[in-house]
Amino acid sequence: MSQSWVPITTILKTAPKLLESPKYAKNVAMIQVDKFLRNLSKRADEGTANRIRQCSIRITDVCNLRCHTCGQWGDSGFLRTCSLKDLKDQEVKPERYIELLNDLDKNGHHPSVYLWGGEPMLYKGSVEVIEEAARLGMPPSIATNGTGLAQHAQRLVEAPMFVVQISVDGPDEATHNASRPGANPSVNNFKVISNAIDTIREIRKDKGQRLPLIATLTTINNVNYKRLVDIYEVFKDKADVCVFYLAWWIDEASAKNHTRDFERRFGFKPQKHYGWIGNWLPPDINALSDQIKKLNKLASSLSGPAVIVMPPLQEPTELHRYYTDHDCTFGFDKCVSIFSAVEINSNGDMSPCRDYHDFVVGNVKDHSITELWNSELYKKFRKSISEKGLMPVCTRCCGLMGY
Repeated sequence: MSQSWVPITTILKTAPKLLESPKYAKNVAMIQVDKFLRNLSKRADEGTANRIRQCSIRITDVCNLRCHTCGQWGDSGFLRTCSLKDLKDQEVKPERYIELLNDLDKNGHHPSVYLWGGEPMLYKGSVEVIEEAARLGMPPSIATNGTGLAQHAQRLVEAPMFVVQISVDGPDEATHNASRPGANPSVNNFKVISNAIDTIREIRKDKGQRLPLIATLTTINNVNYKRLVDIYEVFKDKADVCVFYLAWWIDEASAKNHTRDFERRFGFKPQKHYGWIGNWLPPDINALSDQIKKLNKLASSLSGPAVIVMPPLQEPTELHRYYTDHDCTFGFDKCVSIFSAVEINSNGDMSPCRDYHDFVVGNVKDHSITELWNSELYKKFRKSISEKGLMPVCTRCCGLMGY
């Protein structure tokens, strides 16, 4: 069985900072334990899950960037034709999210709380949700493009946040902004994220604390694949963790196979996966291999930030296979997320799958998370994946790679 892993140097470098909050440290440890032990006992055969370890909330679909590799607003993104007003109007109110978190606490669930989007800092109420999660001992983290982060930095540090993940796709303005252009082309996104990171570091230092951890998140693409070491060098004194991941996407054949497979299982045709069709094979796979090998060498040192490359591939042959053979998985060969994590979409729909969320088990505007967690629809989905295996689009899932 293939599995994903966290480098030992990452654990050694981040553990002392995590221990600043024992509740957060325990939560993170239990997530990793569940991933490896599966926590699936005989109840998994019935599609029933135990403890919720992560609550992932795509808190808004609205975004101010048009990143090329994004399946939502990118080159083929499924949201490109949507009305921003309609997307905003259907969002869940922050007061409802706070009710849901308190219900989880009352029912013995203390998951990590992960906010993403769209751009989560464009959602009015995201900071209040983060503060409530922290108050309840549920480690809050956020995946952000960095816009709007600096103005809320004080409250995010005081909460405290567990991790601030900031997308960084280049070591300079030209490379980063080419990968992550703004809906408003005049905005210098690279300058914005640099200022945000500096602001968080300064407040953290003033308060004498190590949290939140600052993680740079780099999507390896055709623009930056020769600049990965440069990105590390620019941010090594600013970040606690530098994450580099190969773009996850699907090809036309996988999309068509998924449509047929999904319809056989559940009786209707999915649509969301078409936004992730692309081809991000770098022109020079040997150059990419060289960059990753250098990153892995940097990762082995106890100095500097932790470095994670996902999936942990570095040889040209295995990298080429990742980009061209969509039948292969790289990490876990079974989905563990459906037994430990909930995915809530911006309109309140709860789905077992983060990116391909056509299958909906209910809406949190009308039901609590705990009511839906082991509903008949949720169990039906889990049983299908457990008994019939992964679906065609699953092979490039970040969850299978341990993310």
